[in-house]
Amino acid sequence: MQSTSIQTGSTLIHRHLVHYASHPTPAPIPCSRGEKDGFHVLSSSVITGEAQAVLSTLPSGFIRAVITSPPYWSLRDYAIPGQIGLEDDPQVYVAALVRVFDEVRRVLTDDGSLWLNIGDSYTSGGRTWRAPDKKNPVRAMSTRPPTPEGLKPKELVGIPWRVAFALQEAGWYLRSDTIWRKPNVQPESVKDRPTRSHEYLFLLTKSERYYYDHLAVREANGRNLRSVWDINTQPFHGAHFATFPPQLVKQCLLLSSRPDEVVLDPFLGSGTVAEVAIRYGRPFLGIELNPDYVALARRRIADATELERRVEEIDQPAI
Repeated sequence: MQSTSIQTGSTLIHRHLVHYASHPTPAPIPCSRGEKDGFHVLSSSVITGEAQAVLSTLPSGFIRAVITSPPYWSLRDYAIPGQIGLEDDPQVYVAALVRVFDEVRRVLTDDGSLWLNIGDSYTSGGRTWRAPDKKNPVRAMSTRPPTPEGLKPKELVGIPWRVAFALQEAGWYLRSDTIWRKPNVQPESVKDRPTRSHEYLFLLTKSERYYYDHLAVREANGRNLRSVWDINTQPFHGAHFATFPPQLVKQCLLLSSRPDEVVLDPFLGSGTVAEVAIRYGRPFLGIELNPDYVALARRRIADATELERRVEEIDQPAI
């Protein structure tokens, strides 16, 4: 079991303003406002809308770090028009993510970085639905992409590496393939392969040289962080889908950003990145297509308030 120690810095956040808007209504660009009336003020934004469309309206080069987990291919129907993940062909899915991350790279600083968590999936074997697993009922789906041409039934698709190689070809530097090992993984009712207990976490950068604080997260014995992270999954009340564990986000955030630097999650989901950014003094930008998940994130953001962190919500008027 891997253990890590984390240095968090000394910035104390007294006031964090979180603006909510729905695309195309603009929201303030996240920033640190320094001291005002005795308070250190950070400003963040959550925008409801499609990631590529929202990102295309933003200026270039203001995001320090991106930490995100996009919808996985063929694993869940999020029941929202414009969603990514239910394309018939995984290559179409990969191309859609490349377009989003082209915009992500544009808004990233030259020395910024992207932490991309993405899981794999199996072909459907011709079924257009997926039955519930008695050990994991939430895996059921009423709709499911068909087995793609060139792949066989019951075959692992290799989605994480397909995405990683496509991003590499699009100009990203592929710097690390971290294994997120889940000690408390959900069981699977399978008897012809091992139970999957890991996902990939890719570190990609915009440039050859980039900001990375190797002292921020260390192994228990003080060694440089290794590429297998043992982190339990952690449910969030009200979310029926898998959520980013805060510990995973925290390590990425501390390795790739300083206090007051802006963090982006273009697939915000239930808001784990926003919660961790608030707790560690980073302004953030969250983008989420599904209004129901924005509501979950809003609740989570409100719950992040502590004595030294006062969170205030501001709804931007629609245009």
